[in-house]
Parts: sequence; structure tokens; C-alpha cells
Amino acid sequence: MISTLVHRLKRPLGAAFVGALTTLSFAPYHLWPIAIVSVALLLWLIHGQSAKRAMWIGYAWGIGQFATGISWVHISIDNFGGMPKLASLFLMALLVGYLAIYSALFTGLLNRYAPQNSRSRYLLAAPALWLVCDWLRGWVMTGFPWLWLGYGQIESPLASFAPLGGVELVTLFVVISASAIIYVALNKQWSLLIIPAVIFATGFGLRNISWVTPNPTSTTKVALIQGNVDQALKWVPSERWPTIMKYVDLSRRNWDADIIIWPEAAIPAFEFEITSFLSNLDSLASSNDSAIITGVVNQGENRQFYNSILSLGQNAYGEYSYDLEQRYHKHHLLPFGEFVPFESILRPIAPLFNLPMSSFSRGDFVQKNIDANGKQLAPALCYEIIFSEQVRQNINDDTDFILTLSNDAWFGNSIGPLQHMEIARMRALEFGKPVIRSTNNGVTAVTDYRGEITAQIPQFEQQVLKTDVVSTDGQTPYHKVGSWPLYAWVLLCFGALALRQKTTK
Repeated sequence: MISTLVHRLKRPLGAAFVGALTTLSFAPYHLWPIAIVSVALLLWLIHGQSAKRAMWIGYAWGIGQFATGISWVHISIDNFGGMPKLASLFLMALLVGYLAIYSALFTGLLNRYAPQNSRSRYLLAAPALWLVCDWLRGWVMTGFPWLWLGYGQIESPLASFAPLGGVELVTLFVVISASAIIYVALNKQWSLLIIPAVIFATGFGLRNISWVTPNPTSTTKVALIQGNVDQALKWVPSERWPTIMKYVDLSRRNWDADIIIWPEAAIPAFEFEITSFLSNLDSLASSNDSAIITGVVNQGENRQFYNSILSLGQNAYGEYSYDLEQRYHKHHLLPFGEFVPFESILRPIAPLFNLPMSSFSRGDFVQKNIDANGKQLAPALCYEIIFSEQVRQNINDDTDFILTLSNDAWFGNSIGPLQHMEIARMRALEFGKPVIRSTNNGVTAVTDYRGEITAQIPQFEQQVLKTDVVSTDGQTPYHKVGSWPLYAWVLLCFGALALRQKTTK
């Protein structure tokens, strides 16, 4: 019996190991070929297995991927959740177990509806199903599209496809390449290696195409203030004004910048509590021909709270006034961190569900760009930068830059902030717009329109990043049409598979 059990566990354990390897394809490791190898090995492990068996193998692969890839989430739960270590580990296991459902769904459905060792299984069914499962993970329960395989290709030739179809198209080509390789390995049809070869050769060729045009006459000098404020002390009342004055003092030394940018919720107070201070800061910035953008928390009617962005100084809004209509309010909220699902049930259970600022309301999906010193910035607050469609719809013809404010201090010295920066780089590449990313303790950086980091300061230090950012003219194909071509391609694949099954009966 023991030998039988060991034999049955070989494939799931192998899948968990293979899934864990995918973490090495993402930042900070950037070993991008591993993602292709991992998918190929997953397809090999489920070859010839029943749908139920394949589902468990896929689930084990997902456990491996997320247990390593998002291990940094446990830092925030453990440090700020106010629960025993065992309880925090249990919650982390629940999160990983939930996310692994989607890889299990992929393998189970693939072996249920396309079990044959055929080209249609590997070149149509597998890539189409993978995209569908990724889309579901990015949508169900507000979505968590972290660790989409395309992000790990930011340094590979496949990244060149991002302006055409976003991170989803890059992910699709990862899966197609892996599927072709495993089909060749199983069937010895070496000629099909032409598929990944053509994909990568095309990626190399696309590097020479510029979908947008830099406009050197529209250059903006920015100063990003990295305060490095201790997260455990940030909301302590006695630390309010020392924290605020830290940002003010660092800003005073950089009035020569066109735009000075503070990170997410840099001001540890509700805006209505410090309107006199903000009015004075607005006048000071205006008198120095500069603008200040900062994250701030707001309280609206009926005790609705918002995670917001405020522009002061030189802008199109005129003198400062407490007007929530002239703020950007975060739309995509972080579950448990900014809102609690099933709030009436979960809040009484543990202090974790009473983290500071965990009862925010949503802003609109599409909002006006932020105006600062004549420039238009499409905002994405922290977690929102992972939602490409939201960013896409908030970029318009007048947008100069993508702006993302964040506070990754919750996750300490982990790989989480580095993965977050990698995602921001993908947004720049997809839309052909420079990304300006201001954070509390890193990664504070600026990318060009190709997603290449042009300026960065070290993590966990109080510093100011000063650099010039060049606007671009034009649109990428992905900005124009979004993911609709991929939706159509998936439907065509399913239609072709259904027709094939009907004709073979």
C-alpha cells in the first residue's frame, strides 16, 4: 500500500516542484526560459492521465507556484495581522490553495475535453484554456492576476509582443511554445519546433518597431520622494506631523522639479483634518512654479472612505479647495487590506480583518487624468497597476505618463515589491507610456515607454529620485483594441475543437 501511495504521489510532487520553479522566471531572478520549461513539464506530467488525476496534478503545480511566488504576502499577515503564527500560516495556505484552483481547472478541463495526443490538444486547446483560466483568476472575487507567466518575459524576446496584445498575448506565446515543445518530445515530430522558433524570431524582429514616438520637446523634470516611513509607526498620532514635515522638507529642496511626487497615503491623516496645511502647501508649490502630487485618504458622505490622489500647486484646478470631485479615488481595492469580503462575518473573527484603512469605498473604473504643471498623468494606485484593462481605459489621447503610487512597506525585504515593479514595467511596454512609480520604501523608479528602467533609487532608504521623463505621441495596437482579438481567438479555438469532436464521432 505504501509503495502504491508513493507511486501515486510522484506526479503531484513533481508538479509542485515544477510549479515552484516558475518563481525564478519573475523578478528579481528573470530566468525567463524556466516559465516555458515549467509549462512543458506540466503538460508532460498530465499526459495520459484521467481528468481527475490531471486536476490534482495541476492543483499541485499551482500550490508550488503560489507558495513560492507570493510567499511575501505572509509578511503582511504575520507582521500586521495580530494573530498567532499558526493562524497566519493557515490563512496563507487558504490563499495559496484558492489560487491553485485555476491551474487545476486548466489541467482537468484539458484532459476531460481534449485527452487525445494531438496537435489540436497542444496548439489549440491548451493555450486557449490557459488564457481562460488566467482571465478567471484575474476577475473572480475582484481578481488576482499576479504571476501571469507573461510578466516573467519582460527581459525575453517575447516581451516585444506586449504592445500588440498585452501581457495576455505574451502569456499565450509562452504556452504555445511550451505546448509545441512537449508535443515534439512525445511524438518526435521535430518539424513542429518551427513554431517556437518563429515566435521567438518574430519577437526579436518586433524589437525594432516603435509603435509610439518620443517627444523630446515635452520633457518633464520629476522628483520622487521616498520617505522610508516605518509602517508600524505611520499611523501613530504622535508621528503624524514628523512624517508630513519629512516630505515637506524633502520637497523644499527640489522646487526646481516640474512635478514633485509623494507615495501612496504619504499623508497619515484624513484630508479634511489638514486643509489649512494643504492650502499653504498649494500656495508654496505654485509660487515655485512646481506641482505636488500625493496620496491621501479621504472621507466622503455616509462615512465612505477613499484611497485618493491629490494634485497641488501648478495645475488646472485653481487654488486648493476640499473638493473630492477633483481627486482620483482608487477603484480596485485590495481584499482584506482595503476592504473585507463578507465583512459582517469575518471582522469579528480576528484582528487581521481590522487592519488600518480596511473599509475603503471604490472610485469609478474610469476617471479623469491627474493634471500637474500642464502634464496629464493616468493614475493607478498600488495594486491597480496589475489590472491592464483598467489602466488601458484610463489612458487617453492627452495622457503623458502612467503614474503609480504605492506603499510596499507591508511586505518588507521580499520579492513582492520587485515583482510589483516588473508589472509596472509591463504596463509601460503595453501602452508606450513612461511609468512614474513613487513608493514609501521602494521600488521607486521611472521607466521609459519600452518598459526599461531609466532611473531608480535603492530600497529602504530615505532618498529623492530626480530625473527627466519624455512624453510620447501615438498609440500601441493594444491600447487601441485591448484584448478583444484574443477573446475572438479563444472562441475560434473552442469552435474548431467542437467541430473536430463532432466530425470524429
